[in-house]
Amino acid sequence: MTAHDTASIATDDITDPPLRPLPGRAALLLEEVDAPPRLVAHLRAVHDVAARLVEWVRRHCPGLEFDAEAVLFGAATHDIGKALHPAELSGPGARHEAAGRELLLTHGVPAGLARFAGTHAAWATPGIGVEDLLVSLADKVWKNKRVADLEDLVVARLAGADGRPRWEWFMALDEALTAIGDGADRRLAYQMSHPLTRR
Repeated sequence: MTAHDTASIATDDITDPPLRPLPGRAALLLEEVDAPPRLVAHLRAVHDVAARLVEWVRRHCPGLEFDAEAVLFGAATHDIGKALHPAELSGPGARHEAAGRELLLTHGVPAGLARFAGTHAAWATPGIGVEDLLVSLADKVWKNKRVADLEDLVVARLAGADGRPRWEWFMALDEALTAIGDGADRRLAYQMSHPLTRR
């Protein structure tokens, strides 16, 4: 796979499914690490879902303070360590988490943004920010996987920001995630249409 192929997957217009392009900095990083095509496609799908979540939170809970750009960058790079551990693209494994954080740091990404490579699978860790929760949620909901414990943590942050009862936020978030999950088959098909390895 050439750098041009990576850039194409990361940023070209896509209508089926409609996916936002990755942030420029993330696309460049994926070129630099020679990321496999399926990884770039996966990151694009998760990034798009993260953008939808950011828009939903801003619209429905404007009192919740968070760094939207960090969420989008985190979603666009959370699995970058799989460029070093490509077997984890098609099978289980967590070696990509620490490897991804170190890879991002090596490429000059600040620790506050590199952290998502490690925190996207550790949402129950004390001190996790709302940004980390949103990246984790996007990484599940893109394929219509629902994780009650993770969603409960997001609901608690939403309720804490505006005082509405948790049950109201649970219902609202459930409706939003159901709508996002409806596009999962198309996102999965898009991801699977890209090869696991570079040609």
